[in-house]
Amino acid sequence: MVNGKSVTGFSNSEEEAVGLTHVVPFLVEDILQKNGGVYSKGPDWQSHVVTDGLLITGQNPASSAPAARALLAKVVKTGFILA
Repeated sequence: MVNGKSVTGFSNSEEEAVGLTHVVPFLVEDILQKNGGVYSKGPDWQSHVVTDGLLITGQNPASSAPAARALLAKVVKTGFILA
């Protein structure tokens, strides 16, 4: 699903900051890259949203509202109708 796509997600440094690198089953940044995603990140805990075609990803909770706005903009641009 992410192979060759520009993506973002919770960064390894954010996971480390909350002390969960040894608790979670995998690190999102690592698994996205392992599966061929072209991963990028912004500063820890800041909003960072990446759109590649119809795939919209956000780095962390601070990205929620901007990701939702990106989704709504994509819906309007593509003419999709939500039922």
